[in-house]
Formats: sequence, C-alpha cells, structure tokens
Amino acid sequence: MSIKKMFSRERVSFNMKAKSKVDALDELINVLVKDGKVKDKEQFKMAVLKREEEYTTGIGMGIAIPHGKSNAVKEASIVFGRSDMGIEYDSMDGKPAHLFFLIAVPEESNDVHLTALSEISIKLMHSRTRGILKNCSNFEDFIKVFE
Repeated sequence: MSIKKMFSRERVSFNMKAKSKVDALDELINVLVKDGKVKDKEQFKMAVLKREEEYTTGIGMGIAIPHGKSNAVKEASIVFGRSDMGIEYDSMDGKPAHLFFLIAVPEESNDVHLTALSEISIKLMHSRTRGILKNCSNFEDFIKVFE
C-alpha cells in the first residue's frame, strides 16, 4: 500500500492545539476516531503509548512519528498534524516537535507501519520537504510531498 493512500483530507491538521505529548497523541487519535478509522480510542492510545515507552518516536528535526498496531484500527491510516509553536515530545535532539505523523495499522497488518515509517523518514530527511510541510496550508500542497 502506498503511503499516499493512507492520507486523506480529513486526516490533516495544520493547526494543532495540543501543548503536551499526551495531548498531541489524543488530538491526533481523535482525528482517526472521527474519521471512523479507529473504533476504540483508549485501546489504540494504549498501543501507541506502549510503543513510546520502548523508545521515543520524536526523531528530531522537529518531527515525531508515533505509531501503533491494534485491533482497534479498522484500516491502515496516517494522520498529519502541525504545531507551529512546537510540542515537547522527548525528541532525540531535545527540541520540540512541529510535524507529526501518527501511523495506525490493524494488529494483523504485516509490515505496513514499517514501510510507512520508512517512506516518511526518507522524505523528511530533506530540509526542503520539511520546509514545505511547515508552510503548506492545504491538502493539495501537503500531498504533493508524497507523490
């Protein structure tokens, strides 16, 4: 599955309100629940938090890529969120995260989340791509990054 297909207009937020890591996760998971991709918010949140306990998904350069596998997920999906002010996320470089990609996959998915994680990471290695994502204001400009 192409990661481009895992995004949708309904799962993009250019103005996150969260002020903490847990609030950011709640805000992103709520988008999945509202869009019908997650049927049990708390169950999926537990999967994401369990993953965060193993190792932070705040990879640095202002990026966080939280992810979880759970039976609460109906369909593999990604939520993009942007916080202009930044959110303390226990990132590897100690700096706040501004760009968030929450990857949600069903428990029985093989390596869908790993493929998505890899593709997103490769794209975000380029400062030009990060700049586009920090400044875009509509889905069309956002999704061009993943074409």
